[in-house]
Amino acid sequence: MKPGFPEKLEWRKDPTTGLWVIIAPWRSKRPYDFDIHSGEGKTYPCAFCMGMEEHTPHEVFRLVGDDNREQWLVRVFPNKFPALRRGEEFFVQGGDGLHEKMGGFGVHEVIVETPEHYADFSQFSQYRMEKVLYVYRERIARWEKDSRLRYCLIFKNQGIHAGASMFHPHSQLIATPLIPKRVEEELIQAQHFYENQKKCLFCALIEAEMNQRVRLVYHNDHFVAFIPHAARFPYEIWLLPVLHHASFLGMEYFSSCAQALRIILQALRKALGELTFNFVLHGAPYERNPEDRKYASIYHWHLEIIPFSTRMAGFEWGTGFHINPTSPEKVACSLREIIRSGVGEEFAGD
Repeated sequence: MKPGFPEKLEWRKDPTTGLWVIIAPWRSKRPYDFDIHSGEGKTYPCAFCMGMEEHTPHEVFRLVGDDNREQWLVRVFPNKFPALRRGEEFFVQGGDGLHEKMGGFGVHEVIVETPEHYADFSQFSQYRMEKVLYVYRERIARWEKDSRLRYCLIFKNQGIHAGASMFHPHSQLIATPLIPKRVEEELIQAQHFYENQKKCLFCALIEAEMNQRVRLVYHNDHFVAFIPHAARFPYEIWLLPVLHHASFLGMEYFSSCAQALRIILQALRKALGELTFNFVLHGAPYERNPEDRKYASIYHWHLEIIPFSTRMAGFEWGTGFHINPTSPEKVACSLREIIRSGVGEEFAGD
């Protein structure tokens, strides 16, 4: 780094697209725990393991077991190498009219999902998965109290090709003072649909998929999973609550959600073998002003699950279009057959 150019954590706005980019120089210093050939963790025990708690930042949340109050099930602590940091100033800095930027304010937390280093999230018991989902809701609720934050995203990167740097099972939370571009696009489409049809776009999608049953993968009493009509990636699956809920803050049916998520991931594992995937939890932005109240009617929280199978290449980067080499209907059919054969108790065609 040249003198006069100190490393700073900040948001910068691209004047050609309007997109915000996070400049976080010390992210490059985070540890990398994967063997590049095997894809397994090189270090055991790692900083996320039981007994290594002193090697992480001070925890901000801990969930313990019902039968052992000493042993934690899930731990949450600030990311040691954050993309955003709560201690940063939150202000828009002046510029030359082209190079808008602001302080790198936000929240970045690590959610360690189990003390067990070699566990696989897709093979968690329903009880364990339920506890992780519960922690998601509690942390989203925690940051709703900070009026400077507009949005809270939960995401998981499992596997070396999904962008994970630590092998130990974990997910992450990033809360931002801006609504993410991807969510903003969904909100715009949902608003247009609501204005024309007077109903939630996502509720309409659920009704259509349940009726047509060509892209439906799984459902139980409270949740439904299907391959999107315009799936961007092979085996992309969306999991949504059947009843309308704009935000994950209203989540109650943890057991049903864990059941659905577990069955979906096990079906994907059977279809694809070693399962490398990302998932992102999209919900309505925090309500900060009267205008935000519309989100309660027009939006519907959902979990987008994207197994790693294809890389974005020049065409995708240059156009924003995706090329999916598989038929969503064919993928859904194959996953239903896998579930029918014994992965889960219910199957979407019942």
